[in-house]
Amino acid sequence: MQQAKLPKWLAHAVAAFGGVGLFFVTFFDSSVLSFPFVADLLVIEQSILRPARMPYYAAMATFGSLAGCIWLYLIAKKGGEAYYRHRAGPRAEKIRGWVKRNAFLSVAVPAILPPPAPFKIFILAAGVFQAPLGTFVLALLVGRGVRYFVEGLLAIRYGEAATQFVVAHKAAFAGVIIALVVVGAIANRLFSRRTQAQA
Repeated sequence: MQQAKLPKWLAHAVAAFGGVGLFFVTFFDSSVLSFPFVADLLVIEQSILRPARMPYYAAMATFGSLAGCIWLYLIAKKGGEAYYRHRAGPRAEKIRGWVKRNAFLSVAVPAILPPPAPFKIFILAAGVFQAPLGTFVLALLVGRGVRYFVEGLLAIRYGEAATQFVVAHKAAFAGVIIALVVVGAIANRLFSRRTQAQA
């Protein structure tokens, strides 16, 4: 599949800078630029080349994305409502309601979904409607962290075949991870309510 190939210059640059390169790619991808699926392919490729460093690569990709999203969140929080509404279009009010009711899932689920599913719209919404920063950070760490670590594990287990699998079955791949995150969020909510009731 041609779409599963990375530009050689980018692959060489990240190979030279390792995790730091991944950090900057995911930082810009999550903030001012857009590189659909490039970060995922880089995590897989680097994990195949250096399996022992897979946790490091997944972590750097996660923290790079987190840093870029926090930057976008802070910009939106300071006055990005007009830009958000322009980007969201007719979905603006629906997204607003979802973010207000489900701050954690409104960030965690889009963080897992593959392109072309909207992601930055939800980051902007979280900032505009002032979702708690702690919840925002935790949701991104869970969403992006699970995504990149699972991709790294697939890379170690299946090698080059992992790239083709993730690209060809991206919707199913994301669906499984989202189900795990949603179940975990629901379980946490139920546990919190039970603890409060007992207190």
